[in-house]
Amino acid sequence: MKIDPNNPADLSAQIASAIRDAIVAGDLIVDARLPSEAELAEQFQVSRATVREGLKRLAAQSLIRTQRGASGGAFVNRLSFEDAYSQQVTTSTLLLSMNAVSFDTACEARYALERACAPLSAARRSADQLATMRAEIFRQGQPGLTDEAFCASDVAFHRALVDSAHNPVLSYQLAGAVEAMQPLMNMITFTARDRQTILALHSRIADAIETGSGSDAVAGLAALEEETRKLARDVFTRRRTKA
Repeated sequence: MKIDPNNPADLSAQIASAIRDAIVAGDLIVDARLPSEAELAEQFQVSRATVREGLKRLAAQSLIRTQRGASGGAFVNRLSFEDAYSQQVTTSTLLLSMNAVSFDTACEARYALERACAPLSAARRSADQLATMRAEIFRQGQPGLTDEAFCASDVAFHRALVDSAHNPVLSYQLAGAVEAMQPLMNMITFTARDRQTILALHSRIADAIETGSGSDAVAGLAALEEETRKLARDVFTRRRTKA
């Protein structure tokens, strides 16, 4: 593992990157103990404080864990989809909040991925997952439901749809789209949307999932995407007109 002292990038970031690359390459296996801070400092020719900062970066990414005591130190973590899930959501949220990704791009990605899930969800959904979708549809129809609660229910509905595919890779990829992108989509469009229209589209999708019709579920999601884009265009047009 090496770093380039002439590289303008932060040295601690370079250390974290070098160790991460070693983990990905299999040079450092799961549960392997990393060299001590002093050994890493000597290897990278940096201070122990710089090494410590690099290790903190890796710990924040759940790639390593630290243990105290005589047999302690830093160890390669056994990363799971659950561990990586929150990072995906956080990253997607930041990209959207900083306008690094446009609404149209986020919308396109989210629905393309969700349509990929639909046939699998129709074939694999459990009774509990279908019940969750139905419960959220019922909640969305309650007259006193606030906009914030409606948005949260919207996210829960689509989360259940995605998880019904029983594919952890797809669930991970969609974490940012559903957990991070959709709340933003909801907050942008909730002032313009008709809840009954959304409710009808959610029911159409749930019906297709229940009957095992992946193609009908895809068609329902396509209609929902069209409705979402239309609402967003209306909102953005009104904002430009006011400006």
